[in-house]
Amino acid sequence: EIELVESGGNLVQPGGSLRVTCAASGSAAASNCMGWFRQVPGKGRQGVAAIYTPNGNQYYSASVEGRFTISRDTATNTLYLDMSDLKTQDTGMYICAAASDGACGQWGASWVEEHWSVWGQGTQVTVSS
Repeated sequence: EIELVESGGNLVQPGGSLRVTCAASGSAAASNCMGWFRQVPGKGRQGVAAIYTPNGNQYYSASVEGRFTISRDTATNTLYLDMSDLKTQDTGMYICAAASDGACGQWGASWVEEHWSVWGQGTQVTVSS
């Protein structure tokens, strides 16, 4: 059963903008926590942004704060990540993740991979001139 499917990755010039999308189904669609991670070859997944659905709280890693915006459309079970002022260090595979609880809440978000239970396959974002 495919639960998280990402799309929208592309090649973008530095300073540009891009939106990536994650379509959720099954148990992932009912998750209270949804987030985006970034992975580059040879490294583990790094947390980028998360959203806690019950109150809409958003959480960001320091490297993207003020440039990225995470949002969720519960009617269509779709998660978005709007990225602006993109930098070469933003390059990577952007992977959608979901968790019922424990991964985020009113207290914040955990970027520990083991706290997230459902993962997508990812969509590639390359920032280069």
